Amino acid sequence: MMTREDAYELLTKYNKNEALITHALAVEATMRYFARKNNEDEEYWGSVGLIHDIDYELYPDEHCHKSKEILEKEGVDEDIIHAVISHGWNICMDVEPIRKMEKVLYTIDELTGLITAGVLMRPNKSILDLEVKSVKKKFKSKGFAAGVNREVILAGCEMIDMDLDTVILWTIEGMQEVAAELGLAGSPT
Repeated sequence: MMTREDAYELLTKYNKNEALITHALAVEATMRYFARKNNEDEEYWGSVGLIHDIDYELYPDEHCHKSKEILEKEGVDEDIIHAVISHGWNICMDVEPIRKMEKVLYTIDELTGLITAGVLMRPNKSILDLEVKSVKKKFKSKGFAAGVNREVILAGCEMIDMDLDTVILWTIEGMQEVAAELGLAGSPT
């Protein structure tokens, strides 16, 4: 069983970029929140969230493909490897998310990026008072955070049988729990 400490150590062994580490923390928090809401193992879901982009800094053009190599070399369990590489399904990988946890990761990965970008555009730079309708407005604006694949988010919502509003709400609430760590607690006045 991978602990949070193990996952964080792995993440920071292969990633030094502050933005990538912060993204991993956002995904971890969201995965933990979804695990709690689904009566699942928070530590397990969170650890997978932390290391989901383990290869991205070193091998962006081989994303998810190098993850398998790295994680096998590090002795990580096959179920975690499958979860990590399946978040790239139909993007850079042909490994489909099967388990609920994998489907949630697939769904929320891009969404955490959209929410972060939206919060940083707000005058108060705070996620603490962010509303679903604000995120939906940014979601509908194709020019905003253009790199965020909205089709993946929508396909993920279908996979986990949840409406977009609830997925956005839970993602916001998960990220709010670590707002300060993500730099999204607002600017000091």
